[in-house]
Amino acid sequence: MTHIIASLYILAIVGVIGFQIALIAGAPWGHITQGGRNSGALPTSGRVAAGVSILVLAFMGASVASAAGLPPHWPAWTGWVTLGVQALSALANWITPSRPERRLWGPIVTLMLALAAYVVLTSP
Repeated sequence: MTHIIASLYILAIVGVIGFQIALIAGAPWGHITQGGRNSGALPTSGRVAAGVSILVLAFMGASVASAAGLPPHWPAWTGWVTLGVQALSALANWITPSRPERRLWGPIVTLMLALAAYVVLTSP
């Protein structure tokens, strides 16, 4: 079951990475990301932040996969780091001043937190 839950988490990560790539490419979704400070496409600084997010998300996906016993087989502490980052992400998305961002990302990142927690807390 842990492999299935980890796979669902990784699938969600891939989806969020796709969203970040679209932001970098100029998708007009500034109102549903980064606090909703921008309407339309993100400025250069927001696109750089989206690029950094991709790296963080890739780390998170790999660490949850590792916690489930899948490659890349990183140390267990990486899963705990991801769990902390995912919890902070959930909190940030529920308290953002952007109502559309809260409505979209609040539930998504909370589900991702639950998936990551299951994997990290049930792994040996």
